[in-house]
Amino acid sequence: MEFTKMQGIGNDYVYVNCFKEQVREPAKVSRFISDRHFGIGSDGLILICPSHEADCRMEMYNADGSQAIMCGNGIRCVGKYAYDHGLVPADRHRITVDTPGGIKVLDLEIRGGKARSVTVDMGEAKLTSGLPEAIRVNEEDCRFVGISVGNPHAVCFMDEIDSLDLNAIGPGFEHHQRFQPERVNTEFIQVVDRSHIKMRVWERGSGETWACGTGATASVMASILMGYVEDETEVSLRGGKLLIRLDRSTGHLFMTGPAVEVFQGTIDIPEEIYYD
Repeated sequence: MEFTKMQGIGNDYVYVNCFKEQVREPAKVSRFISDRHFGIGSDGLILICPSHEADCRMEMYNADGSQAIMCGNGIRCVGKYAYDHGLVPADRHRITVDTPGGIKVLDLEIRGGKARSVTVDMGEAKLTSGLPEAIRVNEEDCRFVGISVGNPHAVCFMDEIDSLDLNAIGPGFEHHQRFQPERVNTEFIQVVDRSHIKMRVWERGSGETWACGTGATASVMASILMGYVEDETEVSLRGGKLLIRLDRSTGHLFMTGPAVEVFQGTIDIPEEIYYD
């Protein structure tokens, strides 16, 4: 299988061009290639496929093989791949990507003939909880703001996040009865000022990742609803920074950040993984 390794501020995925390749049982393949000891190493697998409705279609699988609806960092890299590898004409700086969460519009910043930064229209966010809502996790009382940006997020505000043990608290949120059966992505937020927040994230099916674009979008929306930040806010994550902007005239949120191709390669998928 030919693949391209890409990352958006440290949120790394293995991408397969399904205009050329076919991937059997992508959930099992994702589990295999995501392993950082025995596979390629990634937060999951993203397939770039033909679409009748858009320039291309994105299918995303987490490291545990579960399929996700959307991935903000992942879709920026899909946009870069589509432009850099000629899936769209070179004079097209705006492209569309079909996802299970709907068709997304991407604006590409081109420098030196390559897409360097991508702005994604993430659509509208939906409040899915109280503002905030109380919850008990791991025998501790917590509060969160539930936001859906195509996939579910629980945003928790804290005074300090650097010392958090996400391996302990993250699974408590992901598998909590309140969020079943879909589970939830959980963002832990420290408000720095009215235009800047810090974030760590526990993603369902992948654990702590260095970044989450939909999580950053949900976190800024939650922060706006709570009255903590302005409509344009920078989000600092472990892997880098994203800029999130709310357009109040449409209710849409826009995410801007980098997309980087790391390397290309080929890998043999062992036949036995299909029969595990």
